[in-house]
Amino acid sequence: MTPLKWWQTAVFYQIYPRSFADGNGDGIGDFKGIIEKLDYLKDLGVDALWLSPHYPSPNWDCGYDISDYCNVAPEYGTLDDFKTFLAESHKRGIRVILDLVLNHTSDEHPWFLESKSSRDNPKADWYVWLDSPLPAGEGTGVRVPPNNWQSCFDGDAWTYVPERGQYYYHYFMKQQPDLNWRNPEVKQAMWNVVRFWLDLGVDGFRLDAIGTIYEDPNLTPHNVPMNLAQLRRASELAHTPAEKKQIEKYWYDMFKHQWGGPGLHDLMKELRAILDEYDGDRMLVGEDDNIDYMGNGDDELHLVFNFPLMRTERITPDHIRRNQKERLSRLEALPIKGWACNTLGNHDTSRLFTRYGDRQHDSSLARLHAALVLTLKGTPFLYNGEEIGMTDLIITDPSKLRDTMAIWYYHSLVNDLGVDPAEAALRAGEMSRDKNRTPMQWNNAPNGGFSPPGVQTWLPVNPNYKEGINVRDQLHNPNSLLNYYKHLLRVRRNTPALMEGEYVPLHPRAKDYFAFLRQTSAQTVLVILNFSSRKLELSFSRTAALKDKSLRLLFSSAIHSRTDLSPKALSLGAFEVLIAEAK
Repeated sequence: MTPLKWWQTAVFYQIYPRSFADGNGDGIGDFKGIIEKLDYLKDLGVDALWLSPHYPSPNWDCGYDISDYCNVAPEYGTLDDFKTFLAESHKRGIRVILDLVLNHTSDEHPWFLESKSSRDNPKADWYVWLDSPLPAGEGTGVRVPPNNWQSCFDGDAWTYVPERGQYYYHYFMKQQPDLNWRNPEVKQAMWNVVRFWLDLGVDGFRLDAIGTIYEDPNLTPHNVPMNLAQLRRASELAHTPAEKKQIEKYWYDMFKHQWGGPGLHDLMKELRAILDEYDGDRMLVGEDDNIDYMGNGDDELHLVFNFPLMRTERITPDHIRRNQKERLSRLEALPIKGWACNTLGNHDTSRLFTRYGDRQHDSSLARLHAALVLTLKGTPFLYNGEEIGMTDLIITDPSKLRDTMAIWYYHSLVNDLGVDPAEAALRAGEMSRDKNRTPMQWNNAPNGGFSPPGVQTWLPVNPNYKEGINVRDQLHNPNSLLNYYKHLLRVRRNTPALMEGEYVPLHPRAKDYFAFLRQTSAQTVLVILNFSSRKLELSFSRTAALKDKSLRLLFSSAIHSRTDLSPKALSLGAFEVLIAEAK
């Protein structure tokens, strides 16, 4: 077997810099704070960090509107602070990948300021500019955008600039103009950015929203009979399966011409070739679930996320089996076999503890879901705070929201759709990404130990830090979720089959539990996840790989009096996770 690359065996941990650790006491996370927590991350057992954007930004979209690709936001520190962070991470054997935003810049980026200044500027064609099909003064006298495309954040996808007498296109908010990747000068400038960070020693990139880089060159309009705000509202009010199916179709139809335009695969090949020039197996993971972006398995992206695993209201054995069958078979079919990548949470989605809980067994389910991500075949990605069970915090005071998409939606509901302000505030708080980006909870002290007492943190700290949902309390509690993660990560690291073994599903009709093998030529490991609230008595006597074998217990979320077990008669408690090696 070919030895695996570091990114195939690593466990990644996403850090949202603004909310991870405040090192200078100003209410905002920073590199000083992250550096101080590197020993915590090493002790936790993660191997690599994905750092959400740390670049200078006006923060209309929390750092995803970049005004300087080759520097550090002043609130996070300096470029020297970043270099120290990178060196200290590498010293601990922890790799670092950065968020790379290719689709757009900030409207305050010098490139855009030049581009919008006139049609004769050398950077005039660095962004997507178009004339109005109906200039002001003709017909009705109303200026008309090039088409009816919507921004996925805040309404119209076109913004008029008087200096040029033209519209620029933005898939995201108007402060995030799309780069014109059909211009070779843009491509070269962005490849220089990539080389800048690779030369500093970063280990790769997570590529933000890659599907939006090229849109339909024919500008085909969508045919959805509503705008973005109306569609969001309709989504909230849809209750029947038919209504939900119709809304899902509307979402697809509204944006289908703004995704996946021609040229993206060639672009990814160019980017991959740059990384392959560097030593150390630098890697790319795309914010997309389309396996096509992996090319032939060795010439585009190294990984894409298994987002379909997340797209369900409840994680069930049937859902997992269907997901694994589809994903792994497609990866196997690539000319050069692809590698899986699993996650259940990130900065854009409701927190794992909240999203997949049932309000009765949330703690038990969180342990099951952690075990699922860490035992499935592929590279796992964790999100900061999930290891202590951080939950969503719904912010119902619009003045405290920082997610501009949610602020826009609140005002649209009240001013355009006539929704009661109290309901609008709740809806905006629920859809906001602020709810899952609140500051990390380090101890049971004011501000959860994120910032000193009395400091106004950039987002409110979830008050449940007082209820044991903080790092310090859990470190001293052997039964805590944090120590469960640490134990599970140690078992994974010390069990080769859990990192590199093939996936073999077992008992395919079981409704209450999900059982599978991870197998290498030298090791067979049985994993059972009991998704039910009842005790199970299971037999794997018909499983060929376990025939005439005994089982050595490697990990369980329950207490077992023996570590030697028989595959013919296994007892599992409610919501138990059991991992055992065949001997």
